[in-house]
Amino acid sequence: MNSTVEKNLSKVPELTLVFWIIKIAATTLGETAGDAVSMSMNLGYLIGTLIFAIVFFAAVFVQIKAKKFSSLIYWTTIVTTTTVGTTLADFSTRSLGIGYAGGSALLFGLLLGSLFVWYKSMGTVSVESIRTPKAEIFYWLTIMFSQTLGTALGDWTADSAGMGYLGAAVLFGGLLAVLVGLYFFTKVSRTFLFWSAFILTRPLGAVLGDFLDKPIEAGGLALSRYSASAVLFIFMVACILIFKQRASTKAH
Repeated sequence: MNSTVEKNLSKVPELTLVFWIIKIAATTLGETAGDAVSMSMNLGYLIGTLIFAIVFFAAVFVQIKAKKFSSLIYWTTIVTTTTVGTTLADFSTRSLGIGYAGGSALLFGLLLGSLFVWYKSMGTVSVESIRTPKAEIFYWLTIMFSQTLGTALGDWTADSAGMGYLGAAVLFGGLLAVLVGLYFFTKVSRTFLFWSAFILTRPLGAVLGDFLDKPIEAGGLALSRYSASAVLFIFMVACILIFKQRASTKAH
């Protein structure tokens, strides 16, 4: 099978700088939107998780049924993983009382378990292998666990470790910069670097989201969760349009 046909079969976008910018915006949106439902609407973490879980499963179903890559479907599904990840992590660490450390450890175990089963089942966890419904199921399950872990890890770093939202953002941004350096200057596994970056962008988005909407006395900007979510949504749409335009230009 030639490379052009293989590329057309893939339903995940090309990994460019714009992809990672959209990913960080999506994770930040997931934090503000998740908090808007569970906190601002006073529905609580459990109800919020149930609502977003239904939306998540519906989005994954549509994504798997799609015949080709669609920016709208793909990024909608990504956002659903971040919103359900936000409320699920908050439910695990706060409502269940296991704390950020316990929640992060539990979710990290689930993430590693998902990757392990995926690898044993298909022989690879590379995003380049996402060409079958089975691979897509593993892909989205792993992403959901990574998004949930990232929320707990971000809260743990900003709150329990006392780094604050901006301090935690600098930490995770620095770690991502290290991964960028490894990508360009070493031969470290690209699959390892992808999943490491995918995981780290989530706590970065989580602390940035908290920085936007948490009270000033808690170190945030006290912005409305609704307005912050709307701005992030518009920014994402603009980036996606740029991504599509570049992809279209490259194809021609």
